[in-house]
Amino acid sequence: MIRNENTVDSILPASKMLTYGLQHVLSMYAGAVAVPIILAQALHLPVDALIRLINADLLTCGIATLIQTIGFWKVGARIPMIQGVTFAAVSPMIMIGMEHGITAIYGAIIIAGICTFLAAPYFSRLIRLFPPVVTGTIITIIGISLMPVAINWMGGGVGAKDFGSFTNLGLAFLTFMIVVFVYRYGKGFIGNIAVLLGLLFGTIIAGFMGVVNFEAVESAEWISLVTPFAFGYPTFDWASIVSMLIVMLVVMVETTGDTIAIGEIVNKKIGKRELAACLRADGLSTFLGGILNSFPYTAFAQNVGLIAVTRVKSRFVVATSGAILIVLGLFPKMAAVIACIPNAVLGGAGLAMFGMIIASGIRSLGKVNFDGNYNLMLVAISIGVAMIPLAAPDFYQNFPDWAKIVMKSGITFGSFMAVALNLLFNGLGEEGSVIPKR
Repeated sequence: MIRNENTVDSILPASKMLTYGLQHVLSMYAGAVAVPIILAQALHLPVDALIRLINADLLTCGIATLIQTIGFWKVGARIPMIQGVTFAAVSPMIMIGMEHGITAIYGAIIIAGICTFLAAPYFSRLIRLFPPVVTGTIITIIGISLMPVAINWMGGGVGAKDFGSFTNLGLAFLTFMIVVFVYRYGKGFIGNIAVLLGLLFGTIIAGFMGVVNFEAVESAEWISLVTPFAFGYPTFDWASIVSMLIVMLVVMVETTGDTIAIGEIVNKKIGKRELAACLRADGLSTFLGGILNSFPYTAFAQNVGLIAVTRVKSRFVVATSGAILIVLGLFPKMAAVIACIPNAVLGGAGLAMFGMIIASGIRSLGKVNFDGNYNLMLVAISIGVAMIPLAAPDFYQNFPDWAKIVMKSGITFGSFMAVALNLLFNGLGEEGSVIPKR
């Protein structure tokens, strides 16, 4: 079935942009609020501080998404890329907070954001290291690496007392079937919001089953303003800054992969200029995160799959998602409503979305020549290495902290491996790679 075809710069009717934008927000919301919750628990922050962190995170997510999708000057890739806090920063932030306090976290984030902004045009020159065999491998790795997230959601969420219960698995299966059914038989607009309808009806079913908890909605405030430096003025510790700079190097690698993946899906060529603009936006958003009591920001890979499912290419749809996130950051009660969506329901929808990323990677690799060269080994090793932290999360536990930042992320380490093997096997040429004859 042919979906609604549009371009990156298409402006859709307001009702459709709002609906599609909300679909993106629902898909990424759980991941967006996970980091402030983890950080607050690790640093033993009080409940009011946690609420402040969540509000600041949602607000900055929205601002960062608008910067990336709308853009100004040489900032922003102007593609449908939703922004969220990077999980690569979680462990370093916890370590910094325990050693030097939360103000040192924000000092390191501010400096790292500035350095990323300044380094963007130089890092973008490395795009020659990402020929189709590398980009196809990275897109596939992104999808595979996200699958455990969907699977854990389907079970009820990591640490859930009823993990893997028939209730959770049943909800996930029903949500998944709703998404598939609407995608297959829905026409036009209805087919494009298959994920949104899956989340909506899945939550309604969960409500009848007594699984949805609305207590957080009743206790949440109506309005909450985010104030800069709410935890105090930033302090600067050089060791903390260095660790955050390593995080941002990882972010730039992951952003490069996500940017190219989105470019493939929406048929927009990503060159040095576009990548530099995208990385500048990451740097600026991270800098703002340090000021607004938030975190480092990057592309949310979860939403790449949603673009692949819906085939709605308009960047203004995701810009609408940014506006919704800003509203949620200012009105906690509305954010609490979205937070009521059960993990199992998110998992059912996530299975389809993340699977589509894998399919997009396989489609990209289908255009690569594997005869008379070393490309098959490149793909095999890169994906194999990326699977290590998924199969054994503690595999790198004895490595130094700076190495863990890179190696515990399958996406990052797999991307590094794909680039390195491409240089070893294929070298560099005018188009990015030269295939040696065997």
